[in-house]
Amino acid sequence: MTKQVLIFLHMDDEHPGYIGHYLKRNNIPYRIVRGYQGDPIPTLDESMAGLVFMGGIMSANDDIPWIKQEIELIREALDNNVSLLGHCLGGQLITVALGYEVTANPVEEVGWHYCHKQPGRHTEDWLGDLDDTFIMFHWHLETFALPAEAQLLFSSEHCHNQAYCYGDNVLAMQGHVEMTEPILVEWITQWKSVLIDQSPSVQNYVQINEQLKANITALNEVAEQLYQRWASTLAL
Repeated sequence: MTKQVLIFLHMDDEHPGYIGHYLKRNNIPYRIVRGYQGDPIPTLDESMAGLVFMGGIMSANDDIPWIKQEIELIREALDNNVSLLGHCLGGQLITVALGYEVTANPVEEVGWHYCHKQPGRHTEDWLGDLDDTFIMFHWHLETFALPAEAQLLFSSEHCHNQAYCYGDNVLAMQGHVEMTEPILVEWITQWKSVLIDQSPSVQNYVQINEQLKANITALNEVAEQLYQRWASTLAL
């Protein structure tokens, strides 16, 4: 039986991004599941080496059948010690599966904002030699509570609970570490009409695009570190 990682996408304009590149480069098989397009949400089985949940414009609190099915699958994975990785909505789905709330963030957080490490041995384990402050791309209105027994890994000025680990093989993130240049260009081009206003927590189209290449390069270094640590836990 060939084991593989399942990647759950939630929007038509979404792609696996850097996590897909990482898995392919390291010869780790993966399969994409699009529940919103009618793909059945599977029940847990021994072929699943790990589960990855990406972002989306919906909320983890929405009364959507496939959202509820993904949360139930996450619960099964937690009960069976299967590795989990969540990006933005995906991190929120993991949080709900653990029994904790997803609520409105004090402010909308959009664009390139710096995150800073939280002290602790788990942070060093997951973030390694990365600088104490590093770039992250954000686009969210909500935030997750920190589950009991989870360890906060990093925060931003505008959103305290940016990422946590739970046990050895679960990583939930609020930001979009998976961004690549083509995907981000696609996103900001498609949504350019809403990227007009700016505030301390929200960047507009021009600000996001201004140093895009340099920021993507720095973001990819963060992704490489986090994905390498997470992939080391896969049951291949």
